[in-house]
Amino acid sequence: MTFGRLERTPGPQPMSEINMTPLVDVMLVLVVIFIITAPLLVSAVKVNLPTTPGATTLQAPRFLTLTIDRAGQTFINDQFQEAAALLAALQQFAVQHPDTEVRLRADATVPYGRVVEVMGITHQAGLHRIGFVAEQVHAVK
Repeated sequence: MTFGRLERTPGPQPMSEINMTPLVDVMLVLVVIFIITAPLLVSAVKVNLPTTPGATTLQAPRFLTLTIDRAGQTFINDQFQEAAALLAALQQFAVQHPDTEVRLRADATVPYGRVVEVMGITHQAGLHRIGFVAEQVHAVK
């Protein structure tokens, strides 16, 4: 009788690399879950609010547009105003709504002195909130 050698075949070697397939599967499942739940987190709670006669709605701040064209003429909300009547018209706005914001639009060619003069009339009328309107420069790419 002969005895043979029992040869063992070498088994599979351990993997030394990370298997990416399960990791990608888990990440895709998480993405789908977040896509489904994100709109639910953003929505507000719907409430039927009670009504009361004392409740007031907030209004946007009032403003008027004061324009000085290149000839130095003044316009309030695009309506021409004589130089003598400008103070009276601005005072009327100030009496009705003292927190009115004045948006000053002046042509680029108007002398600085005229702009300061109109600003002084505005302050004299009682309107102290003045904003300067300018056009945005578009950058060339």
